Amino acid sequence: MVDRVMCYRSPTTVADVDEIADWLEARVDADVTVRDRFLEEHRTDGLADRFAAARVTSPYDRDTGNTMLGTIRYEERALENPDREGGVLYDGVQMQRALNAALPAAERGLETLHLPIIDRAIGTWGDHDGRWHKRVTVLGQPALLSVPGLYEAPAKPESYYKEKQRHALLSGDTPPREVLENQVEGEFLIADDPRTTAALKGYALQAYHYLETGEAFCERDGCRLFNAHYHEDLVEAQLREPSFCSRHGRQYGLENEV
Repeated sequence: MVDRVMCYRSPTTVADVDEIADWLEARVDADVTVRDRFLEEHRTDGLADRFAAARVTSPYDRDTGNTMLGTIRYEERALENPDREGGVLYDGVQMQRALNAALPAAERGLETLHLPIIDRAIGTWGDHDGRWHKRVTVLGQPALLSVPGLYEAPAKPESYYKEKQRHALLSGDTPPREVLENQVEGEFLIADDPRTTAALKGYALQAYHYLETGEAFCERDGCRLFNAHYHEDLVEAQLREPSFCSRHGRQYGLENEV
C-alpha cells in the first residue's frame, strides 16, 4: 500500500508541481509532499555515466549508449545546469533504474512512491515494430513523468506535421505556436503549453494507481487513467469532463466533479 508520494519539481519547465501534488492529495489515501528537483535531492557518483549509457543513438537500434568522455562531460554539466540539457532521447527503463539506485535505501520500498517530473525526453523500445517510441511516463519506482514527452510522444494531427514541414522549407525553422494553432485543425499540446500542469495531473495519478493496484492503465478513452497515443485523445482524457470513467470515478472522483 502506498503511504507517501514524493513529487519532485522540474524548474526548467512550466509544470507547477505544487498544484499537481495538491490535486493528487485530494484524491488518494496517501500523504503527498513536494521536494526540489530529484537530481538535487538524490545523486550518485556514477549518474552521469549511467545517463550516457541510456542515450538512444538511433531510432531503429535497440542498443543504447555513448560513453565517450565528451558525452559524459555533457551529462555532468546537464546534472549541474539542467537548462543546458535538451535534444537527447533516453531509454526510460535505464533512466528509471539509475534513479532508483540513487534513492536512499530507507525510501526505496513501494510504500513510498517517488514521482520526479523531468525535463528529459524518454522512450521505450517497441519489439513489435523495431523502433524507439517516446513516452510521457514510465511507471514503477520511481515513476518518471516527462514534460517533453507530454508534447512529443502522442501523435499530433497529420496536418500539424505537414504545416511544420512546409514552414521549415520556407523559413528553415520551426513555426511559432500561434501559426500552428491557427493553421492546423485538431487539438494538441506543444512546448511550454499553458495546459501542461493540468494534463500532467492524470499522469501523476496513473503512477500512484499502478503502484497501489498493479493496474497500468484504463481502457476507457475519456478517463484520466487512459494511455493516450494521440494528442486529441490526451486532451479528451486529461482536460475534458468527466475526469474519470464510472469505475475510477468511484475511486478518485470528488463530489463536485462530473
